Amino acid sequence: RTIFCLTQLNMGNNAEIEKSTIAAHLMGLLTEGSPLSWEETKALADHVRQHGVVQFINLYKRLRDRQGDVLKWGDEVRCFVEYILVKFDHEKKIARVSLRASEVLNVLQEKELKNPDGVKSLWRPEYGAYMVEGTPGKPYGGLLAHFNIVEANMKYRRDEVARLLAPDEAVMSLTSFPRLGCPDFTDPRTVPTPENGASRSLFFPDDAIYPGHPRFKTLTRNIRQRRGSKVAINLPIFKDKKTASPFVEDLKSLGDDGESGQAALLDHVYMDAMGFGMGCCCLQLTFQACNINEARTLYDQLTPLCPIMLALTAASPLHRGYVTDVDCRWNVISCSVDCRTREERGEIPLKHNKFRIPKSRYDSIDSYLSPQGDKYNDVPLIYDKTIYEQLRDADIDHLLAQHIAHLFIRDSVSLFSEKVHQDDEQDTDHFENIQSTNWQTMRFKPPPPNSPIGWRPSSASWCCLPGSFLSYQLNFLIPISKVDENMKRAQKRDALRQQVFYFRKDITTNVSPPAATSCCQATDCSDVYITMTVDEIINGKADEFPGLIPLINSYLSGMDVDADTHCTIQQYLKLIQRRASGDLQTTARWLRQFVHNHPDYRHDSVISEKINYDLLKQIHRIQAGEVPCPELLGAGIESKTQESIPAAVQKAEAMNGEYC
Repeated sequence: RTIFCLTQLNMGNNAEIEKSTIAAHLMGLLTEGSPLSWEETKALADHVRQHGVVQFINLYKRLRDRQGDVLKWGDEVRCFVEYILVKFDHEKKIARVSLRASEVLNVLQEKELKNPDGVKSLWRPEYGAYMVEGTPGKPYGGLLAHFNIVEANMKYRRDEVARLLAPDEAVMSLTSFPRLGCPDFTDPRTVPTPENGASRSLFFPDDAIYPGHPRFKTLTRNIRQRRGSKVAINLPIFKDKKTASPFVEDLKSLGDDGESGQAALLDHVYMDAMGFGMGCCCLQLTFQACNINEARTLYDQLTPLCPIMLALTAASPLHRGYVTDVDCRWNVISCSVDCRTREERGEIPLKHNKFRIPKSRYDSIDSYLSPQGDKYNDVPLIYDKTIYEQLRDADIDHLLAQHIAHLFIRDSVSLFSEKVHQDDEQDTDHFENIQSTNWQTMRFKPPPPNSPIGWRPSSASWCCLPGSFLSYQLNFLIPISKVDENMKRAQKRDALRQQVFYFRKDITTNVSPPAATSCCQATDCSDVYITMTVDEIINGKADEFPGLIPLINSYLSGMDVDADTHCTIQQYLKLIQRRASGDLQTTARWLRQFVHNHPDYRHDSVISEKINYDLLKQIHRIQAGEVPCPELLGAGIESKTQESIPAAVQKAEAMNGEYC
């Protein structure tokens, strides 16, 4: 019930659109068709870039002056939650991921196919053959009363899946399955194929990738082939009393030909497939802004909050059957889709590639988009200068032009034969091909063509924050380099209690560096920010910082809201406050404590089958409401969530219309 307030949020869209459009934009261009090989895709890389830029220019010219879109939001293109299907063997005390997602999804989608506008939920495939993705049937509106229907809809979605499962199966909102990649972690049993296939992983079978859409295996294969090797993910092992030191695994016994042995780091848990990142789950949220300028402001202002949310929602310390020394999956998923070549990673001089690229295509953003944020762009931005000039010649401003030109230093990693030749005046698939595979902490989304959807930012934040800082004109901006440093700190073990983060010290004013220069031009920005704990950022620091929750409460105090919605929002905010203070545990801390206290744990950093089984059983009991978990969720309080907003509010909304 509390995942809504405590999960990483990313953003999607929100407006009434046809089912075919939803399908095309939900997973980032989830297009049906015949996938091209990597060599074919590589040969068309410049074609995709050239036409993608033209498509963006045409779209921008049509829609840059669009105004007055109402505030709507939701999980992903309406607000999505990803779920893992788990199969329990109660006799053997084993829990595995259930590869029945395709079968379950076919049933879940039947109601939508019959009546697209009359369903309470929409269902889509995800990367894993054990994953499903659910969104509300309609986006949430701009009234506070809409906050009170989110939890009810999430519960409805979970129950909808649960009704289709066997008695020994469960649907779980689990960030990462603790034994993903261990022997026999799937049901039915599958085996890795390191000598062939899409991933060629030692641990993650291709059969664990969703089979119903070619996009997923195509991405897996093309990322590996473009990189010139398997992806390499290395997480530091948590060194317990009896953990092997040095910690080294025998990869040859698993079929390693030497590549993995070279990539695996000493004292690290090594993973070698896209599935270890994209096979994790999250919750994503999207806001529709009133116009392009507001979308750019939201994009910038939410950026410094991303690492704070990452620390606050830490939930994944367990990977590939080991306890690691990190609490978040961010670097896992970043490395899992890192298609940069050795030249682009800076390991050897540039010869065949054009750019030295500092980050994976899944990482934190590199530049702000609003004029106010430009002063804090202190990280040198790598971008295609030819594309930049083309955009500037089309009357696109410097900040947006360099942003698009930065995205377009990447190659397409998935292309379908049916989508090679397009009408650049009407289509945007080539633009989205690049845009949607730049997975970053924030995403700036233009309106889709011929759609009522507006300009949208994607973010890691709470959905009441945008209203607060737009109303109060709050300013969270700090140098991009400090945001990057915060992202690194946020992933560390127990970062919530142990780390301090750079944060703007006066968010109620617009005091900035001198207008003539930016931070990266030697302007001293150090008087703009201070370091604070998550507790101080969320709850406040005496005489120095007001705290985000007190500001939200001040904003809410001036709003007219029904009693049930007020009660629900206050429950969420109090839970966040207690989490930030350390009074309540993060999910990561709770998971570590469960493993540490399990009678079968040998203090060797290993998660056995029995520990995994007992852990998932306990999580399932908690999510089903069968047992309390006060150390994680606080004392049980009856929820006031409802499936619809009050009739009086509906009437007022119908009479007055929604507002921006």
